[in-house]
Amino acid sequence: MLKKQICLLLVVLSPTLALAQESRGNADPLAAAIAFQTDYQITPNITYVTANNYEAKLDVYRRRNSPQPRPTLINIHGGGWTGGTKESNSLMFLPFLQMGWNVVNVEYRLARVSLAPAAVEDCLCALRWVYRNAKQYDFDTSRLVVTGDSAGAHLALTTGMLPASAGLDRECPGTEELKVAAIINWYGIVDVVDLLDGPNMKTYAVTWLGSMPDREVVAKRVSPLTYVRAGLPPVLTIHGDADPTVPYTHALRLREALDKAGVPNRLVTVPGGRHGNFTQPERLRIFGAIREFLDQYVPGTSGSASR
Repeated sequence: MLKKQICLLLVVLSPTLALAQESRGNADPLAAAIAFQTDYQITPNITYVTANNYEAKLDVYRRRNSPQPRPTLINIHGGGWTGGTKESNSLMFLPFLQMGWNVVNVEYRLARVSLAPAAVEDCLCALRWVYRNAKQYDFDTSRLVVTGDSAGAHLALTTGMLPASAGLDRECPGTEELKVAAIINWYGIVDVVDLLDGPNMKTYAVTWLGSMPDREVVAKRVSPLTYVRAGLPPVLTIHGDADPTVPYTHALRLREALDKAGVPNRLVTVPGGRHGNFTQPERLRIFGAIREFLDQYVPGTSGSASR
């Protein structure tokens, strides 16, 4: 499985790197792909926490022979908390590998294993694992960015926003202060309660909360909007305004709440965009915005200086 995944990464990365090479006057995609293969070491399926007899795993993409700790992306897959895999989401972070970042690609307990708030707990444990293993894998804990798409973006937001007082890190207690430098939110859920009933009801949210009698209390407890306050890391949100799966109003409500709290943030709206599957021109515009965002809030990570 891992060998197939590496081959897929190289095949898809080749044209991406070719565009970058062409902009530098060197249009050899094969050389670019080989450089990627030479530059990175992949350590797959590391167990970072065991809960409910389930071993939650992550993969590390680590730049070889780095003279210093690297900026590190923590990537969390989507799937409505009910499906998806870390492997299926690997293409999302290819631009970060091209920028010279390390990447931690995270799986977590889905609803069929454990209902809410298990996924939130697991992703906080993944962040703690990154802190505890930073020296071994050359993670720069001062330049951690957490990202995800859809339910993965919800988990990226909770991972970057939840205070210790929320009590959702008890599966992996520790003394480390868990914080990230920034959050990149790809069309994520910010108000889980909103998806349980009414016009925005979604079956994936109902499944994740199950029939627990206090489901609205739990839903509020795992909703990013509950934790908006001054001092949070900067947030970049990408959302299509025709998204049928996660209402675009979630992006608007998050921006409004962050603005009110004085938290630096930016919303990139994709006109007519649905739930991901954006076009190449749209993605080029999005990643241009991501680079600008990183330049502003996580200096030294978006260009050649990071390599």
